[in-house]
Amino acid sequence: MKFPKYLNSNYVLGKFDYSKNIDFAMVPKENASKNIYVRKEVLTAFLQMNDAALKDGVSLKIISGTRNFEYQKRIWDYKWNEKYKNIPPLKRAKKILEFSSMPSTSRHHWGTDIDINNLNNSYFTKGKGLKEYNWLLKNAQKYGFYQVYTSKENGRTGYSEEKWHWTYLPLSSLYVKFYNANIKLKDINGFKGYSYAKELNVIKNYVNGINPEIIKKSIKN
Repeated sequence: MKFPKYLNSNYVLGKFDYSKNIDFAMVPKENASKNIYVRKEVLTAFLQMNDAALKDGVSLKIISGTRNFEYQKRIWDYKWNEKYKNIPPLKRAKKILEFSSMPSTSRHHWGTDIDINNLNNSYFTKGKGLKEYNWLLKNAQKYGFYQVYTSKENGRTGYSEEKWHWTYLPLSSLYVKFYNANIKLKDINGFKGYSYAKELNVIKNYVNGINPEIIKKSIKN
């Protein structure tokens, strides 16, 4: 398979400065909760999707976008060193991995994945949040976006369900293929608890523990 020239191991591991990368753009303030960057193609598709949503009385806001290795490491370190510090190490890693990726394994490294509107599943089960979620389920695919971490009732492994996490599949399907072809468990290091990447087989169970529909469409592409 032929991959884009810019795609390399450092890219998929999040070891680059997206704020200085010409392929990335800052999300307009009215569409974001803070300073957030995504790939330009992703931003174009998101803005088109949001315009359509607004016509149906739904407003979409990006609350998290690209996070490089260092950004993800800060999240991981806080949970490892503080939030869950009293849990034994292996269980601690599993606990963090319910909702947060090990640095070097996050789809947020790629600039293709966004968190929308709220970081709580319960928000999307009633009222305004339910309307937003139902709109996304019905329409997001028209713009290339798919929910990554769906229910685990179908046997999906890895992270817990995240109704807020959506990926721009035209690009992320390429990136995950590159990741699987080029990244090994030994490449996941440089943070506390990284040794559990092997024991938990994080590439198989977490990087690839995604919505089965995404896997099917990625195989076709």
